[in-house]
Amino acid sequence: MNALPPPAAPRAVLADDERLMREQLRARLAEVWPELEIVAEARNGLEAVQLVSEHRPDIVFLDIRMPGATGVEAARQIAQLPPRDGPAGDDELLPEIVFITAYDQYAVQAFEQGAADYILKPAERERLLVTVGRIRQRLAARRAGTEPPVGSTPDVPLQSLLHQLSAHVTGSAPRFLEWIQASVGQAIQMIAVDEVLFFISDEKYTRVQTAQLEALIRKPIKELVDELDPQRFWQIHRSTLVNVKAIAGVVRDFRGRQIVSVRGHAQKLEVSRSYAGLFKGM
Repeated sequence: MNALPPPAAPRAVLADDERLMREQLRARLAEVWPELEIVAEARNGLEAVQLVSEHRPDIVFLDIRMPGATGVEAARQIAQLPPRDGPAGDDELLPEIVFITAYDQYAVQAFEQGAADYILKPAERERLLVTVGRIRQRLAARRAGTEPPVGSTPDVPLQSLLHQLSAHVTGSAPRFLEWIQASVGQAIQMIAVDEVLFFISDEKYTRVQTAQLEALIRKPIKELVDELDPQRFWQIHRSTLVNVKAIAGVVRDFRGRQIVSVRGHAQKLEVSRSYAGLFKGM
């Protein structure tokens, strides 16, 4: 009986505008996680997005405050990167995101609530071990096709944390869409966001579905996800946003995938693996 090949070494992209901080974190990671391969380093958020798109790493370490694009802005773009193989690879898992931050009480409180993993500057071995342990558990679960252990996954959607951190970094509260201007047949209609059950995108249009009508807009999901209140709309797939109040239930299909039932509509919505943690225990 042939032995299974050992799992590939995990790969990471490291983004920080300070060279000494990158060198220090690289050295600390080599101590606590020697098999981790740093495949690229970025000096700003824009470079980080480009390198993640190119290398498709398992983990991305992002400094929150960087020139060009902050770590928060880079995380938003990384979360919406198209799959490498087009529609056939649409369920490609997103990389694990770890934020790097100088001590900041607000940010650390958000992280400690389990919203995401973080590393404080300068990187301390004890805190780094906690973060690395959680990521290892999640990557092992990915390889095995099982759910990560309780406590190793975020407790709230990533988009919610990104909106919180963005407001803190910029000093201004986010303003969310309340109305959608959409095409219904040959007419243009204003639709209250609260009435929308879900949004589904294809290559050119996004379908806006309410209990009464179906409409179309040209705005893609990757833009809508930043304009809608993440407490009201959850991204459950690269192409799908669902109104939390419209979720009737979640079941698993014969493939083990989570399927969302929607109140007031017959359509079933598939949850991709990257967003399965939203419905823990299902």
